[in-house]
Amino acid sequence: MPAATAEAGIDYAARFAELDAWLHEHQALWRGKPFTTPVLPWEAEFPELAAWLRVRTLEQAEAAHNHPQLLNGPEPFASLARQARELTRLPDWSGAGPAESPERLTRHIPGRKWQQITRFADCTTRQWQQPTGEWLDWCAGKGHLGRLLAWQGGQPLLCLERDAALNRAGELLGAEVGISSRHVDADVLTPTAWQRLQPQHSVVALHACGQLHMTLLQQAAARGCAQIAISPCCYNRIEGREYQPLSTAARHAQLRLTRDDLGLPLQESITAGQRVRRLRDQSMAWRLAFDLWQRETRGVDRYLPTPSRPESTLSQGIAHFCRDLAAHHQLHLPDPASWEQLERRGWQRLAQVRNLELLPGLFRRPLEIWLLLDRALYLQEAGYQVRLGHFCEYQLTPRNLLLTAEKIRPQSTPML
Repeated sequence: MPAATAEAGIDYAARFAELDAWLHEHQALWRGKPFTTPVLPWEAEFPELAAWLRVRTLEQAEAAHNHPQLLNGPEPFASLARQARELTRLPDWSGAGPAESPERLTRHIPGRKWQQITRFADCTTRQWQQPTGEWLDWCAGKGHLGRLLAWQGGQPLLCLERDAALNRAGELLGAEVGISSRHVDADVLTPTAWQRLQPQHSVVALHACGQLHMTLLQQAAARGCAQIAISPCCYNRIEGREYQPLSTAARHAQLRLTRDDLGLPLQESITAGQRVRRLRDQSMAWRLAFDLWQRETRGVDRYLPTPSRPESTLSQGIAHFCRDLAAHHQLHLPDPASWEQLERRGWQRLAQVRNLELLPGLFRRPLEIWLLLDRALYLQEAGYQVRLGHFCEYQLTPRNLLLTAEKIRPQSTPML
């Protein structure tokens, strides 16, 4: 659809082809798992980069984690960072944010979530100018997003949500602000819910997980919904182990993705507090210490998956923690010469892992945009005009990409 690409200033098909070739060419660099693989295959080809990453501190890794593309590392890191920035440029629609809303609309919503909702709503309405007859909030929860949109424009609202308690709460909140809203108990992965989608609907979904938003696109397009706006999340929550592309271009792409691959864009941390990060790091360092212990003691160079353990386990010391993991695998291992030394080695490994993860970190946003372009091209094929951009700043949420689509209606031929 040339009109869509020209208006957005981006040839989506060409951008997708560039990303596909780039991600495929460098897949050995982003598919490696430093946490489970002590020495990565690419290190032999780029020893200078590997050495540079391995001597950096944990604090340096944390500082660069969310923006690895800003680092000027040895090649090919610097070149890949530059290419990643170029391939992921998109319009920024976030602006200064929307006007203030009445307190009765905001009182039940945490501040960060409310900011995401208001910016999503503001960007969506600016993209479309005029919504159609009814808003439909997909996987609505209590319907906070749909309620704001309905309150702003005066249209009725239909919320689809499988949790009946959330629906009842949403009904009360809708009544408080005086909007016309219906909250339906519906599992959006079932045909019964799909039948609710109608051509007059403006459908919105903020941070609907993988299969939930993919189903929305397929069903909304099949039923000719007038407008669609989504900001996807959790791309790896799909049915099956292999990703099933939506668009013709992605089905013929060089890249083939697994559910594990789809987790890469999600490996970011913006909101975690200091205590949460400290406990997370301690758990990971001790898991890596256990990995060193079991490999060396058993003489088997193979990672053993370690199950999650309650926070209280950390308070009992590293010896108890490691023995607990050994017992889970039915291993009877002799104690190391020094638990303190093993713990130090675990923390050293954690620093190396976090820094080595900066390389696949360069591919997080390119892979996410590959996935969004698959969705955009699918909607173009279904006769929609599409736009893709940022609806809020990255610090508010890493999942800040917004895809909007409007059905292109055939123009009537004037009477002669």
